[in-house]
Amino acid sequence: MLEKVINILLVEDDEVDVMNVRRAFKKVNITNPLYVAANGIDALAMLRGSEGKPPQVPGQRRLVLLDLNMPKMGGIEFLQELRSDPNLKPTPVVVMTTSNQDKDRVEAYNLNVAGYILKPVTFANFIELMAMLNRYWMLCEMP
Repeated sequence: MLEKVINILLVEDDEVDVMNVRRAFKKVNITNPLYVAANGIDALAMLRGSEGKPPQVPGQRRLVLLDLNMPKMGGIEFLQELRSDPNLKPTPVVVMTTSNQDKDRVEAYNLNVAGYILKPVTFANFIELMAMLNRYWMLCEMP
C-alpha cells in the first residue's frame, strides 16, 4: 500500500516524547517515515528546504504532529507561518500537546488544525493514541 504512505513530521522539543512516539510507532507497526524537528524554525526549514537544498520532508502526503510549547518558535507561531505560506498552507496539522488551555485550543483551530489532542500521561494510552491516529490518517484523503 505504497500510496497510503504518509510522511510524518513530528515537531517536538522533548526527547522523551520523541522517544515515546518512536516506540509507539514500532509497537503498533506504523511504518510511515517519521521526521523530527525540535522547534518551528527547524520544521519550516524541513518543509520548505533551505540553503538551496530540497525539503527534507517530501511534499506529497505529509502530516505534521505539533507540540505547542517549544523554544525559538512555538507551535502557534509555527502554525501562523505555515498557514501564511501558499505552498505549505494545505498541510494537515494535528496538535499533540500538554496544553489544556482554551486560548491555545481556540488559536489552533482558528489556524485550521485537523485536531487537538492532549498528550496521554501513560505510555499505554500513548500507544492507543498513535494506533487511533494511524487508523484515522489511513482513511483520510491527503492533499
